[in-house]
Amino acid sequence: MVWSLPLLESGNPENELNVEHDGAIIRRTVLPGGVRVLTEQLPGQRSATVGAWVNVGSRDEQDGHYGSTHFLEHLLFKGTPRRTAMDIAESFDAVGGEANAVTGKENTCYYARVLDTDLPMAVDVISDMVTSALLDPEELETERGVILEELAMNDDDPGDVAHEQFSATVLAGHDLGRPIGGTPETINKVPREAVWAHYQEHYQPETLVFTAAGNVDHDVLCGQISDALKIGGWQLDDGAIPRARRDTTALEGIGLTSRELTISRSVEQANVIIGSTGITATDDRRFQLSVLTAVLGGGMSSRLFQEIRERRGLAYSTYCFGSSHVGTGTFGLYAGCAPTKVDQVTELLVAELEKMADSAITEAELKRSIGQLSGSLVLGLEDSGSRMNRLGRAELVTGDLYSLQETLERIQAVTREEVQSLAIELAERPRSVVRVGPFTA
Repeated sequence: MVWSLPLLESGNPENELNVEHDGAIIRRTVLPGGVRVLTEQLPGQRSATVGAWVNVGSRDEQDGHYGSTHFLEHLLFKGTPRRTAMDIAESFDAVGGEANAVTGKENTCYYARVLDTDLPMAVDVISDMVTSALLDPEELETERGVILEELAMNDDDPGDVAHEQFSATVLAGHDLGRPIGGTPETINKVPREAVWAHYQEHYQPETLVFTAAGNVDHDVLCGQISDALKIGGWQLDDGAIPRARRDTTALEGIGLTSRELTISRSVEQANVIIGSTGITATDDRRFQLSVLTAVLGGGMSSRLFQEIRERRGLAYSTYCFGSSHVGTGTFGLYAGCAPTKVDQVTELLVAELEKMADSAITEAELKRSIGQLSGSLVLGLEDSGSRMNRLGRAELVTGDLYSLQETLERIQAVTREEVQSLAIELAERPRSVVRVGPFTA
């Protein structure tokens, strides 16, 4: 079954979701102020994962604010009028919990995994961070140094560089092509005033979504969230509605040109990615793409692994991937190999994609990939964090929440012909190539 998640006014009974599936109870409520709360109650668990999502990512930054989204991810842990940075850290350490945050191109999430008895504390602390961050000037300057070190660490990893530059190359000309964490230049340049303005603009009730999975009582959680947000000083207007989701219309003018980029690094191994734009996050063919990537480069039995590593011994790691956003996406094939073998490996990557376009995958490959994806999905959802993430993505991106059974059925319904059709489309798109290694750029 697929459940629709419409954006209606708070307090409207038609906007509620309350279903039971596979022993789990999934509920959704829109609170005053437009704050959305989604839970998946899993009887028998003693833990819970809760996340506060803000529908803002690096693609939403304006000129002068570049890097602010990632900056805020760090700064919200640095203190509020009620808590110091040490207080926040000790709150979770004292109960054996885990707390962290992640910034994406389209949203930001602050989350914690704790024992069910410690969930009220987690909600209170995370809500305090979201509503009442100080953004202290001294802490900001300290954290500026931390972020620069993080960027330097990533820049020392040629694989990370290849993926970052591949996205920038394929999505050139759009904000989605900019790095999530910013660059040393933008992080050094952005002032506190810009970070504060970004925080004030986007951290609002109508943009906020709480998701929780595990041993959680939905009604109790809604009450805790409402109380915590009010303590934080947020005005929760009964007439407010959630902010609309992003326009899902496919972006035009992206990825129309083949590009090549060579980045010189003093390393022993070369990293190469070749690919193009992919499919959007709301494209119904995402199930076909999952099967395609599994067959082509999703495991030890995949075509890329068998051809490039097992038969020819040209690489230790090779795979393909798809990254989807609202309006566009990327699709790429990766390998790490000796610098002298880059051209040969690149030709093999392309050849394997074109083979998938020229003829349908075998029944054995289809069956194996469906089994791989189904098993991975079921095993992944044994973790409350994965279920919490699934709720957040459904609410912020697609507006539809698939039951586990429906998802499995959609995967199992994929045909060889559908996979080939998608492979043909991807193979015909302009390809960009990014190489990182001991080359002369």
